[in-house]
Amino acid sequence: MKTEILSANGTKVKDIELNKEVFGQKLNGPLIHQVVSAEMASARQGDASTKTRAQVRGGGIKPWRQKGTGRARAGSIRSPLWVGGGITFGPQPKEYKTRVPRKMYKAALRSILSAKAKDKEIRIIDKLDFKEPKTQAAAEVLEKLKIKKKSTVIIEKPDDNIVKSFRNLEKINIVSVDKISPYVLLDNEVLVITKGALDKLIEVVA
Repeated sequence: MKTEILSANGTKVKDIELNKEVFGQKLNGPLIHQVVSAEMASARQGDASTKTRAQVRGGGIKPWRQKGTGRARAGSIRSPLWVGGGITFGPQPKEYKTRVPRKMYKAALRSILSAKAKDKEIRIIDKLDFKEPKTQAAAEVLEKLKIKKKSTVIIEKPDDNIVKSFRNLEKINIVSVDKISPYVLLDNEVLVITKGALDKLIEVVA
C-alpha cells in the first residue's frame, strides 16, 4: 500500500510503500475489543472502599430494649438500615489489572493501523521541528495538512517543544511511539505520524 510523505507545509515530499506486515492486516474486531477492554480495566484504580456494619465504629450496645417502647426493634445503631450505619454489599478494593499476551497486543495494534491505512486516516509527515513551544505554529501545520478532525500526533520520542506546541490544541492528542496503545490509536479520526516515528513504530509492532 502506497502513501505520501508530506512536509510540514503540506506539500508532497515523496511516495513510500507502507510495510505490509504492519499496515496490510485484516481487521480483527474481537481481538481489538478484548485488548482495549483489558487496557481500560487496567486503568481503573480499584480503590473504592466501604465499611460493613462490623467495621463501622460504635454500635456495640442495643439502642433500646426489645419490647415495650412502641418503636421498631433495633440491635445496633450501625445497622445498614440506620444513617451512619454499615453498607450492605458495598464496593471493596479490587485489582482490575488484566494481562494481555504481547503477541495479542501487537496483533491488535497492527489490525488498527491497517484499518486506519485502508480508510485513509493516516498522514505521514516528514518531520516536526519547533525551536520553541508555539501553539500557533502547531495549528498552522495541522491547517496545511488539512486536518480538522480529532487527531493523534505520534512522534518518535518525547520533545518538550513539540508536546507543548500541540497540547493546547482542541481535539489533538500527542504521544511518542513508546506510549502508543490500542486505545490511543482508536481515540481519534486521523493519525499524524512523523517519518521517524513511523520507522520506529514498524520496528516495535512488526
